[in-house]
Amino acid sequence: MSYALITDSSADLPWSYYREHDVPFIPLLVNFGENTYPDDGRVSSEEFFGRLSAGEVANTTQITQDRFFEFFEPFLQQGRDILYVGLTLGLSATYDSACLARARLLEKYPERRIELPESTCVSLGLGFLVDRLRRLRDGGADIDALVEYTQRVKLKVHHRFTVDDLMFLHRGGRVSRTSAVVGSLLGIKPMLHVSPEGKLLNHGKVRGRRASLLTLAADCIAMADRDELGTVAISHGNCKQDAEFVIEEIRKQLKIDEVILHDLGCTIGAHAGNGTVALFFFGKERTE
Repeated sequence: MSYALITDSSADLPWSYYREHDVPFIPLLVNFGENTYPDDGRVSSEEFFGRLSAGEVANTTQITQDRFFEFFEPFLQQGRDILYVGLTLGLSATYDSACLARARLLEKYPERRIELPESTCVSLGLGFLVDRLRRLRDGGADIDALVEYTQRVKLKVHHRFTVDDLMFLHRGGRVSRTSAVVGSLLGIKPMLHVSPEGKLLNHGKVRGRRASLLTLAADCIAMADRDELGTVAISHGNCKQDAEFVIEEIRKQLKIDEVILHDLGCTIGAHAGNGTVALFFFGKERTE
């Protein structure tokens, strides 16, 4: 192809996907104490969530502009343009780093194009969007068509999350310690979504794990675009059975042709923790 479709590791697609479908990804960094690892599969999901369960604290580091420069440049040297669709600006400054690298690279390669449409997506929501773009690319669409598609549909990708352990949200600054402790004692489960600006926001709470999973399914049933529902994506933090339960509840009322089911990656997993279930589907454009 005359251009490269690139994403980053926050897309949470299976590691084999990127290789099999020629979608290069640039990894964020995962930090456990003084040790830092690229989020490229060398720390497996089982190990990652096992270490969280054992009490280790993880966080992630954005991709620097220098790293983007190094990653992008070989494609430009090959005479290819670049379309990078990555982690939303609403959750990370990684997008800003890509923009800074783009400016430097275009000074060196003024004949090339580097397109950076802001995704407003994260986790398999981003992966969901990237997969749609990959299918268009494989069908022969040019870079302009993919940029237009990204801008047209990105806000139709809905992200619905629930977490099982409020202390992870506390560490990320999303709830106070008092709220986390009291909520945990009462079995409160927050319901989260991604806003049109790509920010992770609380849109409600329920009591009990089963209620939170049923709420995820109900949100999809109520909000999904039934003409676009052929595929539903769901990711989980070491709780596959809960993710499968949500899908089966949705199937009771909606026809689903394909389910993308995968582990929650380190980027969201570090801040949401074990027991997170995240559901992604197409619907009407997101609102606050």
